[in-house]
Amino acid sequence: MNIITTENLTKTFNSFTAVDHIKFSVKEGEIFGFLGPNGAGKTTTIKMLTTLLYPTEGSASIAGFDILKQRAQVRENIGVVFQEPALDTELTCRENLDFHARMYGLSAETRKKRIVEVLTLVNLLDKKDVLVKNYSSGMKRRLEIARGLMHSPRVLFLDEPTLGLDAQTRRVIWDYIKQLNKIENTTIFLTTHYMDEADFLCKNIGIIDKGKIIVMNRVEALKKSIGNDVITLVCSDNIVLQQRLSRELWINKTTLYGSFLTLGVERGEEKIPVIFEIARQVNVSISSVDVRKPTLDDVFLHYTGRHIREQTTEAVVSRAFKPVGFHPRRQK
Repeated sequence: MNIITTENLTKTFNSFTAVDHIKFSVKEGEIFGFLGPNGAGKTTTIKMLTTLLYPTEGSASIAGFDILKQRAQVRENIGVVFQEPALDTELTCRENLDFHARMYGLSAETRKKRIVEVLTLVNLLDKKDVLVKNYSSGMKRRLEIARGLMHSPRVLFLDEPTLGLDAQTRRVIWDYIKQLNKIENTTIFLTTHYMDEADFLCKNIGIIDKGKIIVMNRVEALKKSIGNDVITLVCSDNIVLQQRLSRELWINKTTLYGSFLTLGVERGEEKIPVIFEIARQVNVSISSVDVRKPTLDDVFLHYTGRHIREQTTEAVVSRAFKPVGFHPRRQK
């Protein structure tokens, strides 16, 4: 059963198209990854799905509720953890959660029980009466995830949940995300530009770039689409070697990127001697060769023609068109 569906969802800001007629669906109970560089349209998509931005065109539904016609019902069924911190640092952990739960109309008894449950899930129960200003960055992120779960949402949106965190803390957050998905049976919509994060957490991903969905499939299927092995070469003439290899050697995919020639092949180690012989025949010297299993970075490179990049376009647009504060019961 699909819990999120979109149809030609589009958002433009004057002449700039941030999200361009995207169409996808997310199954209930899964961790779905929206993978793309900064400026690709990930955050803008989340803001439309969570009713913080009105689409310019198209439609979408969350848990069966239309994001335009049933905004209050959508908000009651979702939790959101934004990129930017949104905690009151002058309150304790427990007070932050209690305030959030009151906004959703939870009773005092339910609030008390739920606070214990979500803080146990993210391992912060013993810190519940500590002021948030004394928390580390990782603890604050875990608290924001706990807050998003307070009202037992059917869908939790995590927008770059580990952005700016160190590698060890990121891995801890990943474990908590997997745990809450399993224990709470919450559908998780995750945006990220970290390839390893999407690979570790998600079964299905959509790759978005420049506002368009480039490809969508299971992670393993996407990797296999470019070959069981990836060979990366640095050689004196990438174009000549690419053309010759494409004619004489069975290759799934080839990609040129700067001085690198990347080949998607079956049984990569067996292909290396043949590649060197073909290179000798066309008078191309190979200075470096690497064989490995494909990664999502290889997938992104193949479908977009470049590695995932860092850009600030979306951040600038987001700040320029910052919506009013999120409230579960407020709708226009």
